[in-house]
Amino acid sequence: MKRAVVKVAAAVIEKKGYILIGQRQRNDRHPLKWEFPGGKVEAGESPRSGLARELREELGIEARIGPEIERYEHSYRNRATLLLIFFRVSEFIGEPKSLAFERIDWVERQNLPLYDFLDGDIAFVRRLAAKDV
Repeated sequence: MKRAVVKVAAAVIEKKGYILIGQRQRNDRHPLKWEFPGGKVEAGESPRSGLARELREELGIEARIGPEIERYEHSYRNRATLLLIFFRVSEFIGEPKSLAFERIDWVERQNLPLYDFLDGDIAFVRRLAAKDV
């Protein structure tokens, strides 16, 4: 039996050479792990519109969703498979606020691997830090 695939859209938000990341809250699944802002794409949403909604909810910004950077599947044990879709975001209105995270941080690209990211993001983080994406 094939498990359902859940679409997750995430933003690589760039500003002046820094990338915005968020730390999951301590009472969330995968507590205090770092991730890129975004979330599950709801039924009837495109990945871009779902990501724009998530960025309003998580950061309080109105973002112009740029080009897709990469997509791949990742499975956590005993969970649905995730289809992770990353988009570049370099234009947004408002100053990002931590509305859903323990905290947010602007990080230089090469320093991203120093953070404790979700398992599903680690290989992407390495490629992003090395400017391979």
